[in-house]
Amino acid sequence: MSQSLSEECTPLKRSYDACFNAWFEGYLEPAVSASANAEQRTNFAQQKAAEFESSCGKIWQEYRQCIQKAVKDKNLEALLDQARSENPLKEPPPPPPTNSSRS
Repeated sequence: MSQSLSEECTPLKRSYDACFNAWFEGYLEPAVSASANAEQRTNFAQQKAAEFESSCGKIWQEYRQCIQKAVKDKNLEALLDQARSENPLKEPPPPPPTNSSRS
């Protein structure tokens, strides 16, 4: 795993990475089998989001705060603002319609 933006954030990054990777491994396999219908996918996604928040939410917030401080300390805010204005995040396209009349 790589170093964080700031040396003081690296232990938090490693903790978060380990937590996320453990959670994500448990997400992938069941996600495929839970894809039977939209309601099951929605329920599964909500359950996994709550699990993530419970398992990794606190460490994510601590790591995020550390990174935000490092960005300010290194005077990177203007560069981030410029990058965001030049390449704004876009909403993902809607999923394709499901064909529920399959035989």
